[in-house]
Amino acid sequence: MHIFDLIALIIFVSGLFIFLNTLYLKLPSSLGLMILTLILSVVILMTEILFPQWEIATEIKSFDFRDVLNQMVISVILFAGGLNMDINKLGTQKLPIIILSIVGAIISTLVIGTILYYVLNGLNIEISYMYSLVFGAVISSTDPISSSNTTKRFSLPKILEIKLEGESLFNGAFSVVLAFVLYHVAIVTGDQDITFVTFAQILLLEILGGITIGVLMGFIGFRLLKFIDNDDVHIEVLITIALVLVGSFISGFFSIYSKMVSLIMGLLIGYLSRGGANPVKKGEEIVGSYVYKFWNLMEETMAVMLFVLMGLEMLVLDWRMEFFAAGFIAVNVVLFGRWVSIFIPVKLMSGRFDFDKNTIPVMTWGAFRGGLPIALILALHNFPGKELLITMTYVVVVCSILFQGFTLPIMMKERFVNRAV
Repeated sequence: MHIFDLIALIIFVSGLFIFLNTLYLKLPSSLGLMILTLILSVVILMTEILFPQWEIATEIKSFDFRDVLNQMVISVILFAGGLNMDINKLGTQKLPIIILSIVGAIISTLVIGTILYYVLNGLNIEISYMYSLVFGAVISSTDPISSSNTTKRFSLPKILEIKLEGESLFNGAFSVVLAFVLYHVAIVTGDQDITFVTFAQILLLEILGGITIGVLMGFIGFRLLKFIDNDDVHIEVLITIALVLVGSFISGFFSIYSKMVSLIMGLLIGYLSRGGANPVKKGEEIVGSYVYKFWNLMEETMAVMLFVLMGLEMLVLDWRMEFFAAGFIAVNVVLFGRWVSIFIPVKLMSGRFDFDKNTIPVMTWGAFRGGLPIALILALHNFPGKELLITMTYVVVVCSILFQGFTLPIMMKERFVNRAV
């Protein structure tokens, strides 16, 4: 089987999952897709046991998804998220959302990474501190689609709804950047003790380099789109696709792994297209509405494909009980890290900015881990302990969507009045 055949199969199964969930399960997409993913995992494992001559596991293990995930999936998700994020809609909440996202991601990474490092090594499950931090950053990435699909069914106060959606997007994007930065630090330093100078050099290259290339590419893309009539939707879409692919190539050429380029391009083009500081009326944007719809479709399609990929990952996991035990320990640590990462910034900013009384519980329990953490951990090149991190990520994502997915509506009903839909 060729890799393109496998990608075609993933797309087919993704479409089938959406159909089954919409027609029969009728659950929030993330919850329904996760249930179908687990069923797929069981079917694949049973098929492998009953028909070993088919060598399904061998076939799947022979494919290296890193380039596809690195160059395509993650870049597309970040660009689409940035493009569809209307910053002006955040209003006066821009600053608290950005602070909450960045500071929260850093706190979450440090809390999760540090606790797991000491707990796992105390249980004789070896993991280095740097890669424990990488896991902390990877698993701190939240899924804005899964979160909004559940919370939009309830009448949330506007101030909380804006913070929830904005923080989920910026937190997810910054966590991706942080994960790649920490991973780059880990591979550069190896087993050596990292110095502040080395860390600062890598950080400047990843962050400032990514922002610089992203701004330049985004501005060039905006100028090109400005000359194209919005009726020529196919040209506008092709230009944006070319920007994502070229941006990914250029960032790779300069050894920038953080994916800042894709995110900044999307944010800048979306912001300038809507008029910047002087927003224009809907329908008068430089970029046609079809472009936004196309990238929103791409983002949701990639999210569904990642769920299917999770099902296939069951065949490549290293089935060691201590790895799964570490995963269930991580489930609790991740929830605690998320709570701390929301609690501290909210309490520090509450004197200057307004926060709804339900901000901390809703943003803690409503932070679903979707397919992006799986894509992130698989996109990293092999390193000591990667099998452990893959298993832990898989367990945390499954438990997050199933446990939080079923219990979040119960909590929301106790706090908010159902919206008539």
